[in-house]
Amino acid sequence: MLTGQLLKNIKIGAEVEIVQKHHQRSGELTDGFVKRILTKSTQHTHGIKVMLETGEVGRVKHVVSLDDFS
Repeated sequence: MLTGQLLKNIKIGAEVEIVQKHHQRSGELTDGFVKRILTKSTQHTHGIKVMLETGEVGRVKHVVSLDDFS
């Protein structure tokens, strides 16, 4: 599994696990597919911020799969 701290590891359509802001304390992860990449910098210590296809926003903790269908 790739880390979510580097922008180069994340692509539109990738399957990822994110932590949403209101789950930061518990560390609860939400999985889904990347719709938009919201962080502009090439890396972020807490994870690159993305929007999932479901509309949920959070920071990527793990990249599960880079298979994109676009």
